Order: sequence, then structure tokens, then C-alpha cells
Amino acid sequence: MGTMTTLFGGGSSKDISSKSKVIGKATDATVISPLNPGKFSSVRSTPIVEPPRYFTKEETDAMKALAKDKTEGARQAKKAYKALSKIEEADAKVHKSHRAYESSVATNELTKKRADVKHAKNLHALRPGYARLGIGLEKAETDAAARIEAIRTKLLGEVKQ
Repeated sequence: MGTMTTLFGGGSSKDISSKSKVIGKATDATVISPLNPGKFSSVRSTPIVEPPRYFTKEETDAMKALAKDKTEGARQAKKAYKALSKIEEADAKVHKSHRAYESSVATNELTKKRADVKHAKNLHALRPGYARLGIGLEKAETDAAARIEAIRTKLLGEVKQ
């Protein structure tokens, strides 16, 4: 068990010092990264026409209608993907801000712990002074008791048993 774990509990500092654990762990299992390049899928609304051919009027009219629908769909898809990109950018800003906040918390916790240690060291440094006070008080009590006994002996001529 490490010193930090002993003092503060929790996991090992190896959790943050291993770059594979910090860099390698994605924020989501499906996120695109060098380790997960995605599926390289695409959109194909119609099959490929391999050999040259003639089309009928009905086929041409159907393809024109489909082309019109797909053109509108592409316009909407472009807007949707732009919106999704903005959402991702906002998520990244929140993520970055949260990590900055966590770093601030960790840094300030260290500042607080340093202050606690400084205070504890100061208190420990005062212990000999308190011990001397206690010894001085015991000596004063013993001296006072001895003087009182001396006075009692002079006045009464008795010795306390």
C-alpha cells in the first residue's frame, strides 16, 4: 500500500501515472479514435448501375422524385450533422472545464493539506513548552506544600505523619 493510499485512501497513483489508462480509455466505447477508427460505412440510396442501360419514363420520373427527396434529405442531414458537431464541441468544452475544476480541487486540496501539516507541526513544536509548564506547575505545587509544612512545623511543632 502506497503512502498516498495510506494517508488518503482510494486507488493507487498508478491509476493516473499509466498513460495507457489516461489516454487509452475513451469517453465512450463508440467514439472515433486511432484505436477505434469507426466502420467506414457510407450512404447509398440506389444500387450501382454497372452496365450501361436505357431507362423508362417511369423509372426516370421515380429517380427524379427520389433525387428531389434525397436532395432535401441531404440538406437536412447537413444541418443535423452541423448541429451534432456543435453539441460535441459544447460537450468538449464542458469536459475540459470539468477537468480544470477537478485539477483546481486537487491543487487546492494539496494547499489545504499543506496548511494542516504546517499547523500540526506547529502544535507539535509547542508540546515541549506545555511540558515545561506542567513541570513548573508541579514544582510550584511541591514547593508550596513544602513551605506550608515548614510553617506548620514551626507553629505547631508537629511533624505530619
